[in-house]
Amino acid sequence: MFTEKFFEVLNHEGVVSIVTCSNNEAHVANTWNSYLIIAEGNKILIPAAAMIKTEENVNANPNVKLTLGSKEVMGYNYMGTGFLIEGTAKFLKDGDNFNLMKEKCPFLTRTLEITVTSCKQTL
Repeated sequence: MFTEKFFEVLNHEGVVSIVTCSNNEAHVANTWNSYLIIAEGNKILIPAAAMIKTEENVNANPNVKLTLGSKEVMGYNYMGTGFLIEGTAKFLKDGDNFNLMKEKCPFLTRTLEITVTSCKQTL
C-alpha cells in the first residue's frame, strides 16, 4: 500500500493535513510528517494532544483524508511531491499502538489511528 516514495516523503519534514467531516462541515487539523508512525495493518499513528473537534467528527463519521508532502522529494515531473491518503480513524487511549506512539511523543493524550484504504501520489 505504501510506496518507497511515500516513505521518502516521511523522511523529510512537511505539514500533514487531517480532514474530518460531520454535520456537513469539514474540519482540518495539522501535524508534521515526523510525527507519523506506520504500523502493521496499513495503519498510520498520529499523536493527539488537542484535536478535540477532530475527535468529535471521527466519533460521528470515521472517514478521514490526509495530505502530506515534501518539496525535497522528486515528484512525477519536478521537485516536490505529495500524497492523498483516505481511510477510517479512531482515537486510542490505551493498547499497543497507543503505547508505541507514547514512547515517541510523550506529550500526547491520545493516539489517532488511521486504517488506510487508499494512498495516492498527487504530484
